Amino acid sequence: MSEAPVRPAGSARPAEPRPNAVVAVLALAGITVSLMQTLVIPIVPELPKYLDASASNAAWAVTATLLAAAVATPVAGRLGDMFGKRLMLLVSLVLLVSGSVVAALSDTLVPMIVGRTLQGLAAAVVPLGISIMRDELPPERLAGSTALMSASLGVGGALGLPSAAFIADHFDWHVLFWTSAALGVVAFALVMLLVPESKVRSGGRFDAIGAVGLAVGLVSLLLAVSKGADWGWTSGTTLGLFAVAVVVLVAWGFFELRTPQPLVDLRTTVRRQVLFTNLASIAFGFSMFAMSLVLPQLLQLPTQTGYGLGRSMLTVGLVMAPQGLVMMAFAPVSAAITKARGPKITLMIGAVIVAAGYGLNIVLMSEVWHLVLVSCVIGAGVGFAYGAMPALIMGAVPASETAAANSLNTLMRSIGTSVASAVAGVILAQMTISLGTATLPSENAFKVVMAIGAGAAVLAFVLASFLPGRRPAEAEPAPVPAEPTAESVH
Repeated sequence: MSEAPVRPAGSARPAEPRPNAVVAVLALAGITVSLMQTLVIPIVPELPKYLDASASNAAWAVTATLLAAAVATPVAGRLGDMFGKRLMLLVSLVLLVSGSVVAALSDTLVPMIVGRTLQGLAAAVVPLGISIMRDELPPERLAGSTALMSASLGVGGALGLPSAAFIADHFDWHVLFWTSAALGVVAFALVMLLVPESKVRSGGRFDAIGAVGLAVGLVSLLLAVSKGADWGWTSGTTLGLFAVAVVVLVAWGFFELRTPQPLVDLRTTVRRQVLFTNLASIAFGFSMFAMSLVLPQLLQLPTQTGYGLGRSMLTVGLVMAPQGLVMMAFAPVSAAITKARGPKITLMIGAVIVAAGYGLNIVLMSEVWHLVLVSCVIGAGVGFAYGAMPALIMGAVPASETAAANSLNTLMRSIGTSVASAVAGVILAQMTISLGTATLPSENAFKVVMAIGAGAAVLAFVLASFLPGRRPAEAEPAPVPAEPTAESVH
């Protein structure tokens, strides 16, 4: 992480980048893109009516974003390393704005799915932003800045929920997407004005076959995971998609190992530091998302259940909002511990805090303030962990592969959240009670999901224990090749 990016001679810019401005703009871009993930949550129950579609078809407005993000993140990361991280950041923001405008003009299902797909294609903004920071910031600023950039994922999601709920309650639902488009335009303009283009490039030829193979494998896997509950876990469609995912991803792996310039350098990903960081990211993604599924339902279930709190979606958003603020507040603490003890320790501390938060949730779930406390504790743990992960990744890969490696790490978190959604959905659907004519998840169902969330955090702790010690980058050097910057001058 301490290695400075190599720049070619004669590449001096008219003015040096201003670190504070670069960090602020990139964090704003990260928050803007993460907002889209919670943008439709308040209107999901009403989407069938708004779009004149069935509930199962309207759900594609959420699924399309997930699938597009999974495919776009590693591809945009690799293109950023090859042709410029700022360029791909700007392209991602254009896709976000375009998707927001299309969704804002939609009154039927197909254009809404197109718009949400375009929004999902912008998901690489956070890993691209972290990679720009590695290239442009002085070493002493890097840990704190990347921790803040990682926290922007949680900040945008947490603040987006109450904002979206308020807009949906008081304005036409299309305003949600016009707001997203406006924020995207602001972020684009600020990036153009204040963020320099890195001269650290890998160059080379884009691995189009690898991109198609990864897209087919990921879409098959995530589609089976996200739709398995609706289609039936033993249905031919679900099992067929799982089979396609396994076959395609295995074949893709063999192809990538034999390709001179692969989309994903699998030899780098199996280094101990990268491998165990990515595995811990899957566990953390699972653990974090379990809370996002449990707390809103506990808050909204009717009080007649004996454990539901009967609150509105706006209240849900306000309860979840402090989590994002806590993540941001703990970013500098995470950076300080990383500097003093190394990112491995920071990641392990985050895992312990998240597990403790779920433990609290099992015994404290009967009052609104209980859930605010739990949200803040888990948010603090996630803030520690998300601040440490980029440091671990960047400490083990060459500067010319930073965007691709960070994007793959982001993808691992997304896979964890998708699996969490499927597992929690099965548990909440199987462990139920009857209230009048309604069938609702039981109190024990929520406690089981919380226990599994705690278990996932413990698993992340165990995986993190296999990481190298404080100075992994020195112990396991990843030198920057001599070529990367030579072709960056076009």
